[in-house]
Formats: sequence, structure tokens, C-alpha cells
Amino acid sequence: MKKILVINSGSSSFKFKLFSFPEEKVLAEGMADRVGLDDSSFETKLADKSKHVDNIDIPDQTTAVKLLLTNLKKYDVINDPHEIIGIGHRIVAGGEKFKNSSLITKDNLHEIYDLQEYAPLHNVAEADDIKAFIDRLPDVPEVAVFDTSFHQSLDPVHYLYSVPYEYYRKYKVRKYGAHGTSVRFVTQKAAQMLNKPLTDLRLIVCHLGSGASITAVKDGKSLDTSMGFTPVAGITMSTRSGDVDPSLLEYVMHKENLIMDEMISILNHKSGLLGISEISPDMRDLREDMTPLTGEKKRKADLTRNIFINRICRYIGSYIVEMSGVDGIIFTAGVGEHDYGVRERVMNALKFLGMKPDLEANRANKEGLISQPDSKIATLLIPTNEELMIERDVVRVAKLK
Repeated sequence: MKKILVINSGSSSFKFKLFSFPEEKVLAEGMADRVGLDDSSFETKLADKSKHVDNIDIPDQTTAVKLLLTNLKKYDVINDPHEIIGIGHRIVAGGEKFKNSSLITKDNLHEIYDLQEYAPLHNVAEADDIKAFIDRLPDVPEVAVFDTSFHQSLDPVHYLYSVPYEYYRKYKVRKYGAHGTSVRFVTQKAAQMLNKPLTDLRLIVCHLGSGASITAVKDGKSLDTSMGFTPVAGITMSTRSGDVDPSLLEYVMHKENLIMDEMISILNHKSGLLGISEISPDMRDLREDMTPLTGEKKRKADLTRNIFINRICRYIGSYIVEMSGVDGIIFTAGVGEHDYGVRERVMNALKFLGMKPDLEANRANKEGLISQPDSKIATLLIPTNEELMIERDVVRVAKLK
């Protein structure tokens, strides 16, 4: 049986899915957790729902790759590594160099390393993965799928910042966005569900996970997106601040005697839901229907949810104006797929535009239409599947048969 492997790595994690080809059936999935840290482990889930966890030292991505190939054989998922005919890798930053998913070889791998300044915690680890697979399976095509490539369709009006143009000319300082692979998947699915060509639709995607972004998609292409030069920009997120007045940073840094690296760390890791609520970065801990809260904690939790929803509506509103209307709004990712209260309040905010929520469908938390059939704006809940999108890119780019 032919198989395609998909890898999604972070600075200390290594996730994988193995698909059968061409059936696209998931044969195994799992992850190495706490790579390069103490108490690391490797988890393998098989198609029969069994799960195997190895508590083992995983000092780097190369070790994770070796463990993966060993475990796939150990648990009889593959008999020979050469059953793997293609490998896809999610890469965070492609800059302006990679406008599409691309084949990666020893000759151009350095270009992913060269872009590490745009995503220092991710690009190096992801490039290390590719190198490890090239060393072990040199004849298998490696395909890099970039979070940023879908947003290469933005025009300068949307991607340039109002700072001296020479910074763009010299350093490529611009908006790059993220979550492009997820946005591609859910917009294609939405077009199928609405039975309309994607090129005829104006869609807004609310990718609401730990990292969250709002993207306007017109004629099948990214028109604008909330994340910027880095993923810290845009709406309020779990621990990321979203948009902040830069002068505020200088003010706080002087008051707290901080350097810029410390301030950026605060914006990425101590802000957002966690920073405002002072309770948790997890939206489930701020939901009245899931976590009983009283007094000051309840007030702060409600305030945090209100800010989160406000920022979503703010971007949706601006994108409706930019596109001169909207045909559909899509909710996806962890909060987007499971928090019916967030979805309901966003839909209620759009009633003046002819939005008619289907509250029963919305509360079911299931894939499908969550607005009334006669709503002027179709609203859909679509679980994202970035791994499947990557698998399909591997087939297309590597021209697998």
C-alpha cells in the first residue's frame, strides 16, 4: 500500500499523520511532545483506536523522525519505509520566496533556514525535519506547505505598513499572515456545501484557535487577513495580544524597565485571554456554561469574552466593507468549532445585515450550516483539516500517481 506522511512541527513538538494513497484514509497519527525538554514522550495512535505512548528522551527533531519511522514499523503500520511515497511539511514562514507549496531538496533547503527571522521558533525545527527525512529517505519527495503562501495574493494596499518604504525594500517588512492552509481547506469545503464556485464567493474565515485570525477571501483568493508581519497581530488570542498601539509598548517598557525582547515575549505569551482574565488562556475556563465563576473572576471572564468577540466583529465588519458585502462566514479551529456562544454572539451582531442564526443548529456544534436557509449571510461551521490539505498538496506538487 502506498502512503503519504504529513509532518507538523513546532519548536518543541512534532505531529504526524500517515495517509493511505489514494484513499486518504488515516492509518496512524500522533506526536512527539516536549522535544528538547525534560519528560518528553512519543505517542502513536493507530487506525484501530489503540494508543501507544513511549516516555523517552527526544533531544531534537532528528530523533523524533527516527522514532517515528521506528514506531511505524514496530506497530505494523508499514513494512518498509519505502512504502512512503511522499512527505509533506507544514512550514510557518515562506516570506516572499515561496508563493506556493514547493518541492524541497538538499539544494534549496537552506532557503527555509534563511527565513528563520520571520518565524525563529518554527522554521528551524521544520527545516531540521526535512533534512532528517532527506537523510533517511533520500528518494522520497519532500513538499513544503507554507502558512504564508495563501496570502501572497494580497496587494500592496493590504500588505504594506505605513512606515518608510525603504524597510520593505531592504528587509521585506510587510504583512504575511498565517493559517493559510486552514483557510484554503475550509473555503473549498464551504463552496462545496453552498454548491457555488469558490471564485464567485465572498467569504470571511474565523480561524479561532489558540492562535486566531480572520481572513477575507474573495474570488477564491486571500484579500486581507488579520495577522501581520508575525502572528501576534490581529484579534485577541489565547496568550497573544493582537493589535496594540506601538507607543504603549515604549510606555510600559520604561515603567517596567523591560527590553524589547521581554516586551515581545509578554505580547506573545502573557497577553490575550490570559492577560485580560488573569484566569486562563483557555476559553473553556472562561465560559459560564462550563466553568462556574463568581464575583470578580466572573466579571473578568465576561470582560475577556466580550473583548474577544468585539475584536472578531471589528475585523468582520471591516472586511464586509472591503469586499462590498459577504456571502458566507466560516467558523473553524478549536474555539470556532466548539464554542457556540462565541458564534451566536457574532451572528447576532450581524442581524442588521440580514443574518438569521439557526440557534438549534449552532448549539449542536456539528459541521454544517448554522444560519437559516433564507439568511442573507450563510454561516457555516467547518472543522479544519490542515493535514489533509497538506497531503493533497504533496500529491499535486510531487505529481504522485
